[in-house]
Order: sequence, then structure tokens, then C-alpha cells
Amino acid sequence: MAQGKLTIHTENILPIIKKWLYAEKEIFLRELVANACDALNKLKILGEAKEADLHDTEMRIDVSIDKGKKILVIADTGIGMTSEEVEKYIAQVAFSGAEEFLTKYKGKSESDQIIGHFGLGFYSAYMVAAHVAIDTLSYLPGSVPVLWGCDGSSNYTLDPGKRAQRGTSITLTIDKENEEFLEESRVRGLLQRYSGFLPFPIYLNGSHINPQEPLWIKSPPNCTDKEYLDFYRTLYPFEADPVLWIHLNVDYPFNLKGILYFPRMQRRYEWDKNTVKLFCNRVFVADNCKDLLPDFLMILRGAIDSPDIPLNVSRSYLQVDRTVRQVASHISKKIADRLASLYTSDRNTFIACWSDIEMIVKLGVLQDEKFFEKAKEFLIWKTLTGEWVTLADYKSRAPEASKNKVFYTADEKLSPSLLDLYKKRGLEILIANPHVDAALMDHLERHGDDLHFQRIDGKLDEAVLDTAREKTLLDPDGKTESSRLADFFRNHLTEGHSKLEVEAKSLAADNLPALLVVDEETRRLRDYLALSGQALPSGMEEKRTFVLNTNNKLVNAIYGMREKNPELAKEITTHLYDLSLLAQKGLEPAALSSFIERTTRILDKLVM
Repeated sequence: MAQGKLTIHTENILPIIKKWLYAEKEIFLRELVANACDALNKLKILGEAKEADLHDTEMRIDVSIDKGKKILVIADTGIGMTSEEVEKYIAQVAFSGAEEFLTKYKGKSESDQIIGHFGLGFYSAYMVAAHVAIDTLSYLPGSVPVLWGCDGSSNYTLDPGKRAQRGTSITLTIDKENEEFLEESRVRGLLQRYSGFLPFPIYLNGSHINPQEPLWIKSPPNCTDKEYLDFYRTLYPFEADPVLWIHLNVDYPFNLKGILYFPRMQRRYEWDKNTVKLFCNRVFVADNCKDLLPDFLMILRGAIDSPDIPLNVSRSYLQVDRTVRQVASHISKKIADRLASLYTSDRNTFIACWSDIEMIVKLGVLQDEKFFEKAKEFLIWKTLTGEWVTLADYKSRAPEASKNKVFYTADEKLSPSLLDLYKKRGLEILIANPHVDAALMDHLERHGDDLHFQRIDGKLDEAVLDTAREKTLLDPDGKTESSRLADFFRNHLTEGHSKLEVEAKSLAADNLPALLVVDEETRRLRDYLALSGQALPSGMEEKRTFVLNTNNKLVNAIYGMREKNPELAKEITTHLYDLSLLAQKGLEPAALSSFIERTTRILDKLVM
């Protein structure tokens, strides 16, 4: 029997690997199966170079469990090792055979990438095993099998092996604390999770684990919609079908493939929970791509595979560097291009998807300047007439006097009389999303060419005034009839409304008696703060203006009661204000009882 000492580059490295290298013990299976895949890949490369025979044995990986003997075996029919290679690659901890092999066969096809880079994956076996044995036979003619064994200490044994077929078998004697890895269901789940897309067939106790190829390796023109949907169901079997997807296939300045899906937006969605799966040469690494995707794309689903993305030594998460930032920027650009293309080529489909992609697009505009430049082409709003338009469409159809204004409402069920004011003047009204559009409009105003968004109940625009009927005649005190009317209503609303402004205007429509205008800037700030669950700062109040229509019969009738029935005039004035509050959804629940009681009193007085 030959004996030797492990050559350890770092003192006591095995205890360190067992305790600190991997966050989860289950990673050992990923590493050992990945090593088996590397062995098969190396053989494939040698076969293509006519240096090995690929036809004598099926290229496969077999995982088997013997619960009675407490052993787990990972076997492959790959390149195998000689006695010298075992001592070189196994006995010297952290010597990566993959690196040496890649150097020798530099320039081979991307599809022949070798997974391992650090040379530590094999030793992850000691996280769950009391003893590990390697029985291996090299592909080289005349080779003899070698049996290496080690219990996790610095001592190992090297004996003649029993393997008759080219390849390697790794036998783990599972320790008492980790017997969960002798359960077939547990091992099956791990194989499907970490190794389900490897390029060679994997069998667990004879059952094929990975029959499906990852769709991202196919050329996009060769993929059907059905294949994209089926692949999504493979990744997320319990979720509704996505609304659309983008297939990534990048060769320069880095290699990256993948498919990203836009999921259907749920009422409650965890935006900080990333569910894009990250792979390295088809080996699952993590489902947290936080640094690889811009924040606004964190809602996306799918898979990204790249050999160029830098991983930590345990291949469990990204190491952020220039490449990662380039990838994030490139993905953002590809998403923008895909959406722009869909909007141009199939606008109906784009509009049908809008409710699910709206938040992504608008957050992208706010967070990514390059995305914003592209998104201007497909950033759309719905008008009150049901048409979908871009800002360019809207401005091209606006009357000349309102070219720089975009009129909008956050409530399409606003008073019909108010909406009619704008319709009669030929002004289109956009329907805004109160959850994100407050910040979006500020951003667009800062980056737009003399562009201003104006909420129709946030400011009364001159375009809806009828200046020809304005009551400008002065009385002996120098006041117009409009001013006197405003003073009358203001005096009757002083109780509890000391900060309320009251104006009387000549509106273009006669059927709207009054409306409450709430300051645009303050309301935007309120809506923006509401996104993060905050309220307006203490002491900051919304500026409110009660606008009376001097052309409305009811307003003039109330004013006409000022001497004959002042008490009734006061009650109807208060009631008219509360109706305006109600239209703005601003009437407090506590005030509703008083509103109902006052309604009864006014009706009683009117019928008497």
C-alpha cells in the first residue's frame, strides 16, 4: 500500500472548507456533479481533437444511494485520472485541474466551457461525509484504476482501484448528522435544482433527472412561443403564464445567454424579492441577481447563464465589478429595445400588456437615463376617450395655446361636469397612475422641452374660462360682481375654513356650480410620499381653492338669498362646499353625519 501526505496550500484548509466555504451543506452535490460534468466535457474536447475514443462508452453521470450502507455515489464516464493525476489534482488542495486543462485547450468552443475554476469543489464532500473514496480509471491506453481514500484528515491512502470502465466514481460515506442526503427525494430535488440543465444525462438510481435542455442555448429564431411558455412553467410551475419575454444572446464584450420574462403583475408583489435564476455554464448558482439587474427589472423572472460573471470562491453569489455593471447596463438596453420593437410592430399586443409592464417602464424612466431615452417612444397613457397615446401624440393634437400643457386626472370618475369643461375646449385628458406618476411627471418636466403636467382639479386653466361672460362691472367700492360673490361665499365659510381661498370665475360650462382645486405641487408631494407610506411633513397643508362658477344658476340663486333668507343661504353654501369635497373624495367620514343631517334640513326648508 502506498501512503502520502496531503499537500495543503493553506494550513488546516479542510476544517475551513467544512465550516466556512459554503453557506449550505447541500452545495456539495452541485460541486461533485459539476466536476463529473467537467470530466465528460474534457473527454468530449479530446474526442473532437481525435485524442480519445468517444464511442466505447455512453457519456453520462450516475448518482446512486445505498441507505443501508449510508453511501452516496457520484459516478461519471468521463476522462478519468491516472495515479499521478490523483496525487496532483486531489492530494494538492486548491490546485485546479480545470485551469490547467483550459490553458492547454485554449480557444475551444464556448459550448465546451469547463465549470470548475477554484479546485475546491471536491472537498465540499467533507461537509457531509465521514469518508470519501475515489475510484478512477483514465482514458489513456494502458491505464490502471486507482483508489484514493481520505477521512477528512491530512492523511490519505492510494491503492489499486476496481473500476473497469473509463471514468470516476466518488463514494461518500455520509455521517450521522447528514443522513438527510441519503433520502432519494432530497437528492432528487437538489439534482433538479442545481444540475437540471447540465449537458450530459444524469441518472438517480436509474431515473433520468435532466431530460430538458435549457431553452436559452437555442437560437431565438428557432424557438416557438409554446417552447418559451413551457420553459417558463418548468422554472415556475405554479405561476400564471408571463405576458412577454426577451431572449438574450450576447457574445461581446462578454458571453451571456438567457431568457427574461415579464410576469403578470399581482396585486401585491415583493419588488425586493429577485427571482431571476443565475447559472454559470448551466450550473445553478443562485436565484438572487440583485447586482446583475437594475432595480426596476428586479420583478422579472427567468434565467441568465454566463461564464464571464465573476463569482465568489464558493460560486454562491456575484462579486460586483466592471463586468457585472456592463451586464446590467446591457440587459437594460435589450429590454428597452424589445419593448420599443413590440410597440412599433404590434401596438395592440403592447397595449394589452401595459398593465403588467407599466410599473417596470415608469420606474426604468426614473432610474436609468439611457432607458429613459428609449422609453420615450413607448411611454403611453390612456385618455378619457379610451385611446392610448404617447406624449408626442398628445402634443401633436393639442390646441396651439396649450401645446406645452398635458392635462390629466388621477380619477376618471371625476365630476362629469368638470370633464365636460375640457372636452368642450377640445382638450384631451390623460388618466394618471397615482402610485408612480407623481414622481414620473416631475422627471419628465425636468427633462422635457417646456413641458408641464396639469391636473384638472389641481389648477383651473384659462382654456376653460369664458372671458366674454366675465362679470367685470365695478361697483361704487371698486369691486366687480365676481369679487362680491366670492366675498359672500367666503364669509359664509369662515367657520373651520379660515385658510380656504374662494374665487368666482366665468366657466365655459354653466352646469358646474363649483369645484375644489387642490394645489398641484403639494398633491404631487403627497402622492410621492404615499409610495413609501409617509405623510406630508407636519405643518404642511394642501392649499385649497373653492372656485365658484359665476354662470351657474344655483350659485347665483344662493347669492340672491343673501338678504331674504341668509340662514338658508349659509347652509346651502356649506353644503355646496361639502359636495365639492365629496367629489374630491376629501369629505372625512366624521363629517358625513353632519352632511346627511344638513341635507335633510335644507330639503325641509325648500319644500315648506
